[in-house]
Amino acid sequence: QVQLVESGGGSVQAGGSLRLSCAASASMYSTYCMGWFRQAPGKEREGVAAIYPLLGTTYYVDSVKGRFTISTDNAKRTLYLQMNGLKPEDSAVYYCAAKRPGYYCYSGSWSDKGDFGSWGQGTQVTVSS
Repeated sequence: QVQLVESGGGSVQAGGSLRLSCAASASMYSTYCMGWFRQAPGKEREGVAAIYPLLGTTYYVDSVKGRFTISTDNAKRTLYLQMNGLKPEDSAVYYCAAKRPGYYCYSGSWSDKGDFGSWGQGTQVTVSS
């Protein structure tokens, strides 16, 4: 089980930026597929972005492409999500997650929630119009 602690959420106006961070406890951090998910009230949790730290391969949901950037500092075992051009529809609780060992990042499965065995506590992002 990987311990994950998010930080960096908050409230911004539309068009603003926020950067989320997620500190991970895993000793083999770079071998885990790491992802960011979000869940708005009354909606299902959806994958926002994922990264395979060892290779730097990234994946994004279409609605955030060009606005959000997922990155990682492997030495610090920290995952980031830089969010620019925020829109009111981006408002949600954002979760950091790590896939179970052996579950890798693939284009067809990067956002499969069932593959992720570790989740952070979530951080609220609110974007006002």
